[in-house]
Amino acid sequence: MQGVSHPVVKDVVLVGAGHAHVTVLWMFGMRPLPGVRFTLISREVHTPYSGMLPGLVAGRYRFDDAHIDTGPLARFCGARLYQAEAVGIDLEARRVLCAGRPPVPYDLVSLDIGSTPNTAAVPGAAAHALPVKPIDGFLHRFEALLARVTARKGRARVALVGAGAGGVELLLAVERRLRAEMSAAGFDPAGLSFTLVSATPDILPAFPPRFRSRFRSRC
Repeated sequence: MQGVSHPVVKDVVLVGAGHAHVTVLWMFGMRPLPGVRFTLISREVHTPYSGMLPGLVAGRYRFDDAHIDTGPLARFCGARLYQAEAVGIDLEARRVLCAGRPPVPYDLVSLDIGSTPNTAAVPGAAAHALPVKPIDGFLHRFEALLARVTARKGRARVALVGAGAGGVELLLAVERRLRAEMSAAGFDPAGLSFTLVSATPDILPAFPPRFRSRFRSRC
């Protein structure tokens, strides 16, 4: 950790270790601001890089390849790192409330915590679906899914909701991983089936027709 040569006059608290906050900390490490102290609050010390999620699921990347270790990053820029879950913000007292640790006071606070789907709004989703966000939770849930499919000897139907770029890429990654795992376990991967569910009549609606056609033939 860098030595503090100036009194702290401004506490900047970053909640969540998303891409934006990782970039802020890196830039602060390159060009420190005298008197400014950063604090990162993150539920996980190793934060997943969402752009590499399909490759991680497919088995192309290892855990370390697709995760950012916030410990060395915090030390590099002289920031405090608290592994905790932020559960609220006290606007009047200017404090971030955390589960299992004292509140963290701030002068400026930034939130980069990503999205969480509202599975309660879809009947049956909370009990049966695997939300992709937050990503750190999805990786644990995907490993549990892999174990269930293996226990069923590769006889399973997998549906993914969402036919945008992220949904199509993730479904192809899941298919690749499950088929490879079932083959390695000695099961017939033909027992697996995959379905893409979408509210639109075609996949990848934001992409050119030729691009959609190529992926439609693959899916």
